[in-house]
Amino acid sequence: MNHNTLTSIMTISVGLAVSATAFATENGAPSTAPGIYGFSAGYMPPVTDMGAFSLRSSIYHADKSLDGKGEDKLNDFSQTVKSLSLTYIKMTEHTFQGANYGYGIVIPFLDLDIDGRVPVADIAVVGSDSGIGDIQIIPYILQWHPSDNLATNTQLQIQIPTGHYHKDDTITTGLNHWTISPAFNLTYLTEGGFEVSSSFQLDINTENKDTHYTSGTEYRHEFALGQHVDDWTIGLGGFFYKQLTDDKAPASSNIVNGNRGSVVAIGPEVSFFRPGLPFVSFHAYKEFKAKNRTQGYTAAILVSQSF
Repeated sequence: MNHNTLTSIMTISVGLAVSATAFATENGAPSTAPGIYGFSAGYMPPVTDMGAFSLRSSIYHADKSLDGKGEDKLNDFSQTVKSLSLTYIKMTEHTFQGANYGYGIVIPFLDLDIDGRVPVADIAVVGSDSGIGDIQIIPYILQWHPSDNLATNTQLQIQIPTGHYHKDDTITTGLNHWTISPAFNLTYLTEGGFEVSSSFQLDINTENKDTHYTSGTEYRHEFALGQHVDDWTIGLGGFFYKQLTDDKAPASSNIVNGNRGSVVAIGPEVSFFRPGLPFVSFHAYKEFKAKNRTQGYTAAILVSQSF
């Protein structure tokens, strides 16, 4: 896939809210979805009249909720998160520091189910919710092309608490706090068609005003390694997630500050693009070594097109 082909690929999307039973972050939910940036992470869409639209569908299923030692903390646990995300990105002719400027918005729709039992107290943990999630706006994207083989971009994402939330619900489509997420993405393509893509992101969370709980800062590194063969790119993708700072909660609560979450995921990834047709990508990841959060499997398909 050449430079002009890659610039037509749009890979931003979001739409994962997870368990209300793990320890890390409030209710165990990562603030933004992992597994978004795979192949061509360094490329934003080209400058066009209308911009780029994408549709991403994903399913996440976990059968473990693990504590800080990586041991199960719930019996008969099951959690499923289905998401459908609509994304719009508009890159412009305006430049700053040699980069093209752009902006975007992501609107997720979620369907959530959770079931399990606390073993000691034999208390059921059951819940479900569906509807719009927390909308993400992207006020700036800066796209650079330092060379024919290298593309980089940086962006600022702001997640708004638009999803449904009630502090007494087991699981909800919204987190009831704002999240500020600076990110840097890159893609390097060798002359032989081997691709290395990476994304680095921080999630900085504000306080949940209903519970006075502030989730710690989260870090995520996503990656994809693959070989371009004609219109296809085939390889491996995944992510590393780690909470960098402790959660903060009122002294009167029964939440212990700390309990930072972490997990690693890896699995096959494939994408297809032919000029004039939409870009399509698919991945299936398995999570490993989770602490203070759920552990499971995720699969996602993304279709995007510039107009």
